[in-house]
Amino acid sequence: MVNALPPGWARAKLGDIGILYAGQSPSAETVNEEGRGTPYVTGPEQWDGRAFYKSKWTTDPRRIVPEGCIFITVKGGGVGKTFPGVAAAIGRDIQAYLPSLELDFQFMLRTIAYRASEIIEHARGDIPGLSKHHIEDYAAAIPPVAEQRRIVARLDDMSALIDISRSELRKIVPLVDQYRLNLLRSAFRGELTADFREKHALAPITDLLARIEAPKQTQGGRGATNEIIAGKGGISVNSPGTALAAGWAWVPLLRVARQETGHTPSRSHPEWWNGEVPWVGIPDANRHHGGVINDTLQTINAAGLANSAARMLPAGTVVLSRTASVGYVAIMGRDMATSQDFATWSCTEALDPRYLMYALLSEGSDIREFGRGTTHTTIYFPEIRAFTIKLAPLEEQREIVRRIEDALARIDRLAVDVDRASKLIDRAEQRIFAQAFSGQLVEQDAADEPADELLSRIGKMPPVPLVRALKPAKAKTVKTDPKQAVLADSAEWPEKGLPFEVIAKRVVLPYGAVRDALFELLGSASPRLVQVFDRDEGRMLLRRVAP
Repeated sequence: MVNALPPGWARAKLGDIGILYAGQSPSAETVNEEGRGTPYVTGPEQWDGRAFYKSKWTTDPRRIVPEGCIFITVKGGGVGKTFPGVAAAIGRDIQAYLPSLELDFQFMLRTIAYRASEIIEHARGDIPGLSKHHIEDYAAAIPPVAEQRRIVARLDDMSALIDISRSELRKIVPLVDQYRLNLLRSAFRGELTADFREKHALAPITDLLARIEAPKQTQGGRGATNEIIAGKGGISVNSPGTALAAGWAWVPLLRVARQETGHTPSRSHPEWWNGEVPWVGIPDANRHHGGVINDTLQTINAAGLANSAARMLPAGTVVLSRTASVGYVAIMGRDMATSQDFATWSCTEALDPRYLMYALLSEGSDIREFGRGTTHTTIYFPEIRAFTIKLAPLEEQREIVRRIEDALARIDRLAVDVDRASKLIDRAEQRIFAQAFSGQLVEQDAADEPADELLSRIGKMPPVPLVRALKPAKAKTVKTDPKQAVLADSAEWPEKGLPFEVIAKRVVLPYGAVRDALFELLGSASPRLVQVFDRDEGRMLLRRVAP
């Protein structure tokens, strides 16, 4: 059912109120980025919302469109994306819609952009891709041209406010991330629990270590490095010797946790996979970064364990991705195996696993400084076996964990609020557009020329296909050449140009002949006129190109 239109509005097929040009890609060898030839547009990735970038040119343009077109992506992943065009050659993934000069360009641009999903739905359902007739046959709701301009002006004002709101929200996101990191680092400077130490007489961690044996480590491989790499949070490679809070100590992780790694059973033995043993891979650590892993995307079985260097690690083991994607940290929620991409630590009673997880997280992206490689960083085992932690007394470790998790919960609520606000802005923007293109954003004015009269006038203007303008025009046996008449008159135009309706009155020729001449001059291989949008007047103007 077609919704009723507001007073003064009318429906018109896009093909009846403008011209649609299909793109045609030039040969690949003629395309360049050095500015040789004609500007060449292939898709929306060249438009950043304000201007074109990633510019391309071609020395063999197959289809050139004039200034003042609306570019519509009709193929590929960006089907339906719409952006203002320029005088350029266009590829086959783009079609260029040139609305009538009688219409407000910015209104038509926004109408097509807003209705793009509807055009696609009517055209192909869920199958991406648009043909020329899908766009031309779409019936758009058209208000009087004066109302079009009022709508655009109101949208400009409201869009500016929305942009400001989005900008402010975007500023919060990195602040939230930085707040998390600052919180963790303050915890491992001892600042988060300074009052706790004052209120409680805590035995130094060295007293507990004196009563606990060091865990037995796996044999083989390279030993720990002697190099010192100071961390930014709770971890360093070997002790940098910096002062710590009362009762704390720099302690090698090998002293308080059994360090291991994992392995990947051979993929050539599918019978070793999809068993009962959870197997931690990088995607699992990514999904559960900073949390607990209870289930994994892949599993292996007892045969996979027996025929590889993988082994079952106990619940509570802390994992750190050390290669591929460095820095994911999580805790195993139950007994699991891992790939060789991880270093793992099974903690003794002197080290709370969550305290170790937060110590590793407190390094943030700086944990990559413990590794080697620029393109693909890896933290190698000599550095891992030299990891040293700022170790607090056990009671304080648990208090640090509690306070960190309380603070992180508050931070997470703030992040949720930011995400909710962002979605509210998106919904508000959609409501504004829905109101704009249904006649509810601005008031109708009975003094406006009705849209049906506007459309009737447009319908009497025969379009001139651009492809004819790209070929040499045949001489016409008329006393006055319309193009020459328009060019002669353009010498007297103001610098910023004139609207079509003024030009049609100045050139003493039939209305259609003037329009045909303008389209030929706009679409020629070396355009003598260009179409530009004048924001002050809120409409398209035609401007003479200096010879």
